[in-house]
Amino acid sequence: MTETGVKILYVVACALVDSEGRILICQRPEGRQMAGLWEFPGGKIETGERPEQALIRELNEELGIDTSENCLAPFTFASHAYEKFHLLMPLYICRKWQGTITGCEGQATRWVRANALKDYPMPPADIPLIAMLRDFL
Repeated sequence: MTETGVKILYVVACALVDSEGRILICQRPEGRQMAGLWEFPGGKIETGERPEQALIRELNEELGIDTSENCLAPFTFASHAYEKFHLLMPLYICRKWQGTITGCEGQATRWVRANALKDYPMPPADIPLIAMLRDFL
């Protein structure tokens, strides 16, 4: 909580990029906040975790894949004020992982070209990241 009473939520996300230059997005399953929207995989940073540790854990829990810190390249971040909290989210790029991507939490997954990300409804915090990824890739 900040001095002004705004709760800051720290999360981390990843743009997984395949050999064809496509980015993986995941659809938030029914029953979750913002269900149906597409997002970059990742999640909350737990107490005592560094962002890279949290991302490695989340990628394993959500998608059943393993990666290492040296495969995570810091790219940019999102800072967005939602109604009840402020979200701060570093975005990493990862091109190397082990395992087969599976929606372990029932979420749909899709490989998308960066210029097509705008065609998928995403949470407000993710939207500014689209142009950055498009320009980089």
